[in-house]
Amino acid sequence: MDPFLLSELDFIQNLQGGFGALAPIFKGITFLGNEEFYLLVIPLLYWCVDSGLGLRIGVLLIFSNLFNSILKLAFHSPRPYWVDTNVRAFSSETSFGMPSGHAQNAASLWGLAAVKIRKAWLRWLMVLVILLIGFSRLLLGVHFPSDVLVGWGVGGLLLVAYLQVENRVIHWFSNLNPSRQLTVALASSLLILLSGFLVLLAVSRWSLPPEWGQTALLAAPDEPINSLTLAPFFTVGGTWLGLITGVILMLRSGGLMSVKGSPTQLVVRFLLGMAGVLILYAGLSALFPREPEMLGYGFRFLRYTLIGFWVSAAAPFLFLRLNLAKRI
Repeated sequence: MDPFLLSELDFIQNLQGGFGALAPIFKGITFLGNEEFYLLVIPLLYWCVDSGLGLRIGVLLIFSNLFNSILKLAFHSPRPYWVDTNVRAFSSETSFGMPSGHAQNAASLWGLAAVKIRKAWLRWLMVLVILLIGFSRLLLGVHFPSDVLVGWGVGGLLLVAYLQVENRVIHWFSNLNPSRQLTVALASSLLILLSGFLVLLAVSRWSLPPEWGQTALLAAPDEPINSLTLAPFFTVGGTWLGLITGVILMLRSGGLMSVKGSPTQLVVRFLLGMAGVLILYAGLSALFPREPEMLGYGFRFLRYTLIGFWVSAAAPFLFLRLNLAKRI
């Protein structure tokens, strides 16, 4: 085994030996980087706190997940508990390890929040959250230190790139007529799917080492490795199409919804909106078939398109109709 890999494994084992009792706490911290957490927070921001910040974080999350999925397939590297039975899997994952998606998303999304927030203490809190999320992935045994460091690096670069191009892209996109905006949304969504097919084709001659699968199953019998999959690209592509289509329709029908409202209106908005998210996320997941594979991908794309559209347009239209909100 590679000496560098051995040193990283020793580091994780020592970390778990010293702080393993804190694993339940760090499972809670790692939730701050989970998909389910962002499904709660982004709608909350968009509907009830700051629609611009919620939309920006949603867009950045989509592209962070896209690049993370591409890089995971390109590196096709293992997770610690896949290669060493001495590493305890306090959590488990089915995708490749490098770069850490939790660390990458934390650096980009929590980093964006830190940039937009004016209060210094909140900025330092965001930085602490970024560090703790990365540390949690090490303690839980699902990432090597190098995975986390690369994740932070990629997330930071994405944040810088996003801040550089944001205003120019918004200016260009807003000057297009609605039909061209919808064409761009659809074409870019299809490009996301194409990128998945191309990167999977590039690694098609590589096969998963059997020992990785065997060792992973010893630690997590219910979570077999499923790394060579297009599912993340259909998730990202569908969410992007639904989100942007919804924003286009909102803007062309009178503008985005104002986040202002009474405490009661805000609570009802969030609970009603999240009920819709839950139905689409969990309900359609249970209803839609997953086999055969390509049919399952198609239904995944549809499900996440509906989720993106519900958050950006369908729920706000419902709030406006019920007099729970007004236009900006």
